[in-house]
Amino acid sequence: MSSFLSVRDLKVHFPTADGVVKATDGLSFDLEKGKTLGIVGESGSGKSVSSSAILGLHRRTNAIVSGEILLDGVDLLKVSDEEMRRRRGKEVSMIFQDPLSAMHPYYTVGNQIGEAYRVHHDVSKKVAKARAVEMLDRVGIPQPDRRVDDYPHQFSGGMRQRAMIAMGLINNPSLLIADEPTTALDVTVQAQILDLLGDLQREFQSAVIIITHDLGVVAEMADDVLVMYAGRAVEYGTTKEILTRPEMPYTWGLLSSVPDVSADINAALIPIPGNPPSLLSPPTGCPFHPRCQYQDKVDGDLCSTVLPELLPGAHREGHLSRCHIKDPDAVFMREVLPEIAPDLVEER
Repeated sequence: MSSFLSVRDLKVHFPTADGVVKATDGLSFDLEKGKTLGIVGESGSGKSVSSSAILGLHRRTNAIVSGEILLDGVDLLKVSDEEMRRRRGKEVSMIFQDPLSAMHPYYTVGNQIGEAYRVHHDVSKKVAKARAVEMLDRVGIPQPDRRVDDYPHQFSGGMRQRAMIAMGLINNPSLLIADEPTTALDVTVQAQILDLLGDLQREFQSAVIIITHDLGVVAEMADDVLVMYAGRAVEYGTTKEILTRPEMPYTWGLLSSVPDVSADINAALIPIPGNPPSLLSPPTGCPFHPRCQYQDKVDGDLCSTVLPELLPGAHREGHLSRCHIKDPDAVFMREVLPEIAPDLVEER
């Protein structure tokens, strides 16, 4: 079955006075309708830049964008600006990270949601407002016929995020990109937002990309996971495989950094040492090698001199990882898992 969204060798480079920032450098992935892809990684790994490229948001910048972004067979990098505007919001839509800054403070919530509808439909303001009320009701805003006339600052953080979801879904898009949709929300509201996204996805059968640094969100929402580091994909597979049998040391570090609520309260978190690399001058070889604690598992100086390819793992079909370690699964089971989940090791 052909993928609804197919990204091939996507590069987004930004020329600067100091050199070229390679924010995304050769990214490829596929997504089918009705499925959710979680993209995870630290800040600066290229998650949001890649997704903004899908919406054509770099067209008015100095970014150099190349590769292919095929949406239902149409390369979005080759369509005109006018064609991209027609598709943006209707076929592909985005829920932004901060709804307070993404929504205009001088217009009512209903006005902004309705305008998103009128851009793609020749209807009156009255019809658009009625549609906005309907969408606010569907995303769980109480008294939507009254709250539709409120301004963004009159909504709580969770309600603003729901309003952003209503705006993103008002045209029934085939592809929805959610950029950190639960950031800055308390855990109960986070759960409500994730449940809402899941319900609406099942209703509309949309393909969903969820960008996050929260592996709990990934476990809850995603069918597949793409792990990014320094503008590249370093691991790709099903959510279960990535969370239980990862093969790339960077993914191991992400899992080690998650607090275990059932563990000893005095147990220390295990952070990834060092800092993410500069995308102006990334390290030679594997970009993660300056922070990697497992270079002794690789012969010679491969880690610092040769960029590993994103290749299928030795044990599981469809699981891709970018690492020089010959048997990463064995290293994970023998050395990593006992540190991050000793109870699980004992059970096995």
